[in-house]
Amino acid sequence: MNPVLEPLEVVLVGGGMITHDQILPSLYHLQRLGAVGPITVCALNSAPLRTLAEAQGLRDAFPGRSFRAVPALDEPPDRIQPERYREAVAALGPRNLVVVAVPDHLHDAVIRTAIEHDQHVLTVKPLVLKYAQAAEIERMARRRGLFVGVEYHKRFDRRALDARGLYRRGRFGEFRCGEAKLIEPYYYRHSNFQNWFTRENSDPFTYVGCHYVDLVYFITGLRPVEVAVRGVEGAFPNGNIGYLWTAAHVVWENGAVLSVTNGLGYPDEGAGTNDQGLCMFCEGPDCGALLRHDDQFRGVSHAYVDRRAGAVFRFVSPDYFRLVPWEGEGLRPVGYGYDSIEALVQAVHRVNAAGTGRPESEAADRRREVLDEIDRRGILATPANSFINELVTEAARASIVESGRRVRIDYTGTPTCTPL
Repeated sequence: MNPVLEPLEVVLVGGGMITHDQILPSLYHLQRLGAVGPITVCALNSAPLRTLAEAQGLRDAFPGRSFRAVPALDEPPDRIQPERYREAVAALGPRNLVVVAVPDHLHDAVIRTAIEHDQHVLTVKPLVLKYAQAAEIERMARRRGLFVGVEYHKRFDRRALDARGLYRRGRFGEFRCGEAKLIEPYYYRHSNFQNWFTRENSDPFTYVGCHYVDLVYFITGLRPVEVAVRGVEGAFPNGNIGYLWTAAHVVWENGAVLSVTNGLGYPDEGAGTNDQGLCMFCEGPDCGALLRHDDQFRGVSHAYVDRRAGAVFRFVSPDYFRLVPWEGEGLRPVGYGYDSIEALVQAVHRVNAAGTGRPESEAADRRREVLDEIDRRGILATPANSFINELVTEAARASIVESGRRVRIDYTGTPTCTPL
């Protein structure tokens, strides 16, 4: 990190699982390194914020680190305050950072609020649920010279980066047919998911299947042109109805096909905590080729003397996100989950540095030059270079409500999604 640059003040909107497991520990470590300054975490009410503040694992890993809670930790937990994040964002000085970690269907409003207050944005995937929203966000941010990055952390898996380099040098030939799956744990059904992961808001393909659609695009550069998603409905413990399983079929511009299976139902007692992976069959001039990533089992197994991990036997993935000993105090995060957030924060610093010491009219132009470079490089997902994901999401949501009807994506002029 560049020690000359001012640390970014951060407002993190959302106090749920991904905040606890990946985002907040990453920000705490970046705070140690001088890249991040004060951190504010906002939620609907004080309960999840109190859970975060009292999390012993975070306290042990990051001694002395804390965040400002909005609403305050001593406010009644049954008092719901969905708009309080706006006050925290409005209090930021220009060109700091808003991190968006709320349910999918709420992204658009939070991101727009951040941009309207001249803030850079880091958001969990997907960016938004419709292409028109992504295009408007890109226009809003570009006018102000602001960075908007989407946290598709699988892009920073060394397996994916290596595959991208090899594929684009022709080592795999051409992708023709493949399959991907990501089945999240059954216990998700007992979490806050049951309050928002309902039919009208999301589905497993939109929520996690997008990782592998993005990854195929990231590796190959091919754009998806047709999507069909069939959902399997079920009831959450509180009675809400959601799509708990999905089977998707994605066609790419070269005619290749990818099947994607997703759901909330991996056994809680299972070894893997989830089941995920990607297999891509390819063709050369007179031969076949194969790219296979087992993203569930990374070659490490643990058998414990207790059940703190949820089971006594687990496959362990040190590649995604782990807190490990280091030469400093506490623990430090390692893995592509941390690498992704670090790279996005570094991008914000690069954009800010380009305009430092210049009149604002000139500074905005210089920031836009850096944004153009980031878009062209295509490693970090931005609204300008990864909008295929919003088109796939929009097509998927149109398909699933019609029991798997095929939806065509047309890139001519303004991209559109049209049921077939």
